Amino acid sequence: MPSAPSQSPSPSAPAAAGVGAEASTARLILRLCRLAWGYRLQVIRSLVLQLVLLTLTLSGLGLLGLGIDVIGHAFDPLSEANPGGNKPPAWPLGYAPPSAWTSGQQVLLVAGLIAVIGLVRFALEALSAFWIAQLVQDIVVSLRSRVYDKLQRLSFRFFDANESGSIINRVTGDVQAVRMFVDQVLVQVLIMAVSLAFFAGYMLSLHVGLTLVCLLSTPLLWLLTGNFSRIVKPAYLENRRLFDTAIRVLSENAQGVHVVKGFAAQDAEVRRFAAANHAVTTQKRQIFQQVAIFVPLISFLPQLNLVILLIYGGWIYMEDPAFTVGTLVVFSGLLQQFSGQIGNVAQLANSVQQSLTGASRVFEVLDTPLEIQTRADPTPLPAPPAGGKRGGIRFEDVGFRFGKEDAVPALAHLDFEVKPGQLVAVLGATGAGKSTMLSLIPRFYDPTTGRIRLDGVDLRDLPLDALRRSIGIVFQESFLFSNTVAENIAFGHPDATQEQVERAARIASAHGFITEDLKDGYRTVLTEGGNNLSGGQRQRLAIARAVLLDPPVLLMDDPTAAIDPETEGEILAAMASAMADRTTFVVAHRLSTLRRADFVLVLDRGRVVERGTHDELMAKGGHYAEAAGVQAADTESREILGMDEAVDP
Repeated sequence: MPSAPSQSPSPSAPAAAGVGAEASTARLILRLCRLAWGYRLQVIRSLVLQLVLLTLTLSGLGLLGLGIDVIGHAFDPLSEANPGGNKPPAWPLGYAPPSAWTSGQQVLLVAGLIAVIGLVRFALEALSAFWIAQLVQDIVVSLRSRVYDKLQRLSFRFFDANESGSIINRVTGDVQAVRMFVDQVLVQVLIMAVSLAFFAGYMLSLHVGLTLVCLLSTPLLWLLTGNFSRIVKPAYLENRRLFDTAIRVLSENAQGVHVVKGFAAQDAEVRRFAAANHAVTTQKRQIFQQVAIFVPLISFLPQLNLVILLIYGGWIYMEDPAFTVGTLVVFSGLLQQFSGQIGNVAQLANSVQQSLTGASRVFEVLDTPLEIQTRADPTPLPAPPAGGKRGGIRFEDVGFRFGKEDAVPALAHLDFEVKPGQLVAVLGATGAGKSTMLSLIPRFYDPTTGRIRLDGVDLRDLPLDALRRSIGIVFQESFLFSNTVAENIAFGHPDATQEQVERAARIASAHGFITEDLKDGYRTVLTEGGNNLSGGQRQRLAIARAVLLDPPVLLMDDPTAAIDPETEGEILAAMASAMADRTTFVVAHRLSTLRRADFVLVLDRGRVVERGTHDELMAKGGHYAEAAGVQAADTESREILGMDEAVDP
């Protein structure tokens, strides 16, 4: 049955500036960190490996400085006769090669150690990249499954309020944004923090004063980064909204391709998608402009540190005998490494805002409360009485609103009882509430007021899955999956035997065309939506799917609405067979069905305005009699014109 009228969610107000917005961002970051903490062994393993890589990097820099000091001392050694010469090298860890070693041998030793460190780093960096990729992939797969699982459990209200493009984007693009947080933010921040601590500690061990002077610009970088994050955050939120629109246009076009081609509207649709795509690009370009200013600025400021190093470090070298050329080279390498990590702050800040925007939309899905769910202590489905049937339905002063602020309820004061095995026909104009009423029985929605009972038990007290397996549903336009005919029929009962599938197909008058018209019979694979079948064939498969579980209650929401007259007779015959011995609600306008009903409910603006059998309502001369008169006149016209060859069941 069709979903409720689409209700666009009201645009959420932008986060308030200041403490509230910062607290919200902090909570989101904390939640993402908790998500990653679920994989803490993999995170810790990667961090330990990063510590090893940092140690190797620092060792390589130290050895480079040592090699320079060895070479410098060999060519211009410091002595009493040459006070301006190079100081002797200070070997680490108290180790020094034998005094008989020449300078060339010492240089070869240092060079060999650097080469070994390079090879080990190459292997460990490859292992680190693999571990991190494995970590983020595990998180993405798990999170995407969680989001998809939650979507399966959310009520129709969520889908009424969110466009399909937005939902698809949350499962795909927004989940990838969480991957970006783990890969490009969380892991990189941890690596950056450890790296900065190592580099700063090493520089302080070489010269405290020079370190402090060279790092004076660091606080300014953090201030600029915080300001940049506040500026681009709302821009990324808007970009995701525009991207949702583009996805929606694409999705609608794919689903409505027959309408588009039928009305020769391809050019208009191309322009429509181009406009949506252009809006995304234009808005993203504005973000790029801000990034294009911020990134070079962040990269420029650390370069000033090298100027300070050249001036102040050169003066220290001339004044401090313990400060060698090798030490100056090592300090320069450390400062460049430190500045390189600081330079990553620009890209990091950009990644943070992209990932937080997507992550917030993912968590919106995960945090949406489950409006329709099984209670903690459900009441089991009642067993049928001895020699009796199940399927009694009782509406008790039921009212329903799609939204709390709706001025007019969709349904109001529905109060009636259907005994097991009865056929109830529901009649009413478009928008009268027919489909909405039927959607309350399988708990697609819960009543706003009143209650509905199945065999004396409130629907909300029953296990949800058991309730829905007790109800067969045939929609106006039934959806079929890209699978075999047999698996489509057995969709609600995957363990059904072939015999059970064929029995359901026979009840639905589908066995004949399956075995005679389809090349592979029940093994025929249907295209998306079952488009390689006719409308009547799709409806008969839908009826077979509904009756396979032998449900005590059957809901048929105007299943012949989109069927041609010739096919209508076949569908009506299938319906008659399916409805036998079941409590059935059928939205119908055909007199043959209305006459067979145990009673008819006539709805108008969500209320039951007439109730009774066909003969009783005809005698009243109200809404029903008027509608039946139109139906009879139309049937007579069709018979005169030879158009109505269908036989009423």
